Amino acid sequence: MKKVVKFGGSSLASAEQFKKVGNIIRADESRRYVIPSAPGKRFSADTKVTDMLYGCYALAEEGKNFDKELEAIKERYNEIINGLKLDMTLDAEFEVIKKDFANKAGKNYAASRGEFLNGKIMANYLGYTFIDAAEVILFDKDGEFDAEKTNDKLSKRLSKTDNAVVPGFYGALPDGTVKTFSRGGSDITGSIVARAAKVDIYENWTDVSGFLITDPRIIDNPVGIDTITYKELRELSYMGAGVLHEDAIFPVRIEGIPINIKNTNRPEDNGTWIVESTCQKSKYIITGIAGKKGFCSINIEKDKMNSEVGFGRKVLNVFEDNGISFEHMPSGIDTLTVFVHQDEFMDKEQQVVSGIHRIAKPDTIEIEADLALIAVVGRGMKSQRGTAGRIFSALAHADVNVKMIDQGSSELNIIIGVSNNDFETAIKAIYDIFVTASI
Repeated sequence: MKKVVKFGGSSLASAEQFKKVGNIIRADESRRYVIPSAPGKRFSADTKVTDMLYGCYALAEEGKNFDKELEAIKERYNEIINGLKLDMTLDAEFEVIKKDFANKAGKNYAASRGEFLNGKIMANYLGYTFIDAAEVILFDKDGEFDAEKTNDKLSKRLSKTDNAVVPGFYGALPDGTVKTFSRGGSDITGSIVARAAKVDIYENWTDVSGFLITDPRIIDNPVGIDTITYKELRELSYMGAGVLHEDAIFPVRIEGIPINIKNTNRPEDNGTWIVESTCQKSKYIITGIAGKKGFCSINIEKDKMNSEVGFGRKVLNVFEDNGISFEHMPSGIDTLTVFVHQDEFMDKEQQVVSGIHRIAKPDTIEIEADLALIAVVGRGMKSQRGTAGRIFSALAHADVNVKMIDQGSSELNIIIGVSNNDFETAIKAIYDIFVTASI
């Protein structure tokens, strides 16, 4: 068996955390490829190394002296090195970083150094081969990740390496310029390496024991999720659920590799398994609840709209022309409603309204702001009748006015629109009816 193991910033924030990670890796010889993040916070008021690097580079970009800030970053790493009693130094690496910052190598380069340096320490600590991600994670000239070229090059490299450390979060453009994924991108690197190495399991280690059914800031001690499918996770991640970067699903999905979310501080916990498909039934009808605030709806009315060919296309063209993506578009016989992110729409609302009037000639257009969208996701909903009815009943009992409901043909999720003010109340009501009532 072969495993890729990725460790988040909180798992590598200090020498003590590094020791936990070392024990986890050494406890299972199948954990052969390690993806480290940059050191995270050691305590709540601390600063992540990536943020320190951004701040340091901002001074360099302005032509100001950044020696003090760079030295503080160096000290964070020396603290880990000394705590692990390693016979190594990062002096040469920091000299290169200092020159590159002075030459304005770019924000992507600056941010990537956190993972790069932590990877150097991890490789030394474990006695593994260090592979610079810039040599094997490839982007095209337009800055798009090149999955197939990367997989080909990385597969060849890893086939010659029994144990390796590959820093997360970054790769390189064809000219060698460092390019990063979005924040949280080390999850993606782990998935890419898992695919290239054709491993059996991708373990993603963090500071929580897997996914929770909903946000613990809204529900006290929500129940955990044992098993979730790629599709369910994609729906929940898109609607704001954290823990794993949503794009980390795609590389492993190609090979059907399961992901296991584990807790560095509680390695004995089973965590959450993310799989392509499963015959295991979830404990509850739903798998998870997630949502976001900050949407607005544009309700368009026109008599006999349903018989007008191309009406929907005309309306969406106006949003596209203004660079606005839409989230949902429920419709009736004479109505069509478009949900968009409010912050994207606000400054362009009148251009959109006039554009729709010009091209689609509606009878009326009404805009409603300060809305929230909630996704109720679960593979168990397919075989269960009355799920939507139970949601409506729970929300009505909680005195929540439903602005929109949209169910996809896959029957995997139901999207509910409510007022921002009713967001937390709605999630609590849905959680209670499906989870609390079943415990």
